[in-house]
Amino acid sequence: MRSILARRELIRALVSREMKARYKGSSLGVLWSLLTPVFMAGIYAFFFRLISGRAANTSSIIVGVFAWQFTANAVQQGMGSISNNGNLVKKVAFPRVILPLATTTAAAVDYLISLGVQLILVGASLWMSGGEMYGLNLLALPMVLAWHFLFNFSLALLLGSLNVYFRDTQHLVGVGLSALFFLSPGMYDLTLVDRLAGEFRPWVMDVYLLNPLAGIFTSYRWAFLPGTELPDHPNFWIGLAWPLVFLFVAAALFRRLQRNFADYV
Repeated sequence: MRSILARRELIRALVSREMKARYKGSSLGVLWSLLTPVFMAGIYAFFFRLISGRAANTSSIIVGVFAWQFTANAVQQGMGSISNNGNLVKKVAFPRVILPLATTTAAAVDYLISLGVQLILVGASLWMSGGEMYGLNLLALPMVLAWHFLFNFSLALLLGSLNVYFRDTQHLVGVGLSALFFLSPGMYDLTLVDRLAGEFRPWVMDVYLLNPLAGIFTSYRWAFLPGTELPDHPNFWIGLAWPLVFLFVAAALFRRLQRNFADYV
């Protein structure tokens, strides 16, 4: 940590470079970080109503899809954080962990910008529906965001190091992200899972809650949406604890693999 803090200017420069490269040549620039999840939320709300025959909870979908976009961006950018920076890895002496940290931070900056839009969209939706407005739960949002960042950083750390040695990682991750999206409560909430599990297999909910994103996305909804309760189930808290385990595992693997990064990038 001391070494990383001593190079905070390098982190700032890498984050700035990441942001500029992502929107280089784009007319709308950083607005795409807002428009993409808004379009996705609108499409999912439309098809949810089409399939279920009832109105979707648009506010819940907005919160979940924006949070998912943070994870997807962090994973996709973090996966190439080492392999796409061969010149830096070979020629400059610095802690290599800074590279996945910079890409995750850049994705977090995008998400922080989108949070402002979420507050407006969700607030307007709550006001128009005549329901309660934001409560004290919103004060927990920074804590939820920090835990979400920890989870995304651990994935970037793990996948970034593996991608140096196994270039098929990017193809496997593409499929894995699609599966993870549908297995996480992004475009739906836990009430749907609970209803389906009750109809078919009650144990499905027990297993489902072990997914870290189930806890993280539900915590966002708990912070944003009045009336949302956190599940009174031990597996929910076990799932929320996984990011810390992932971080230790990813850091140990990264420390071991980084010795030969320069030979493979």
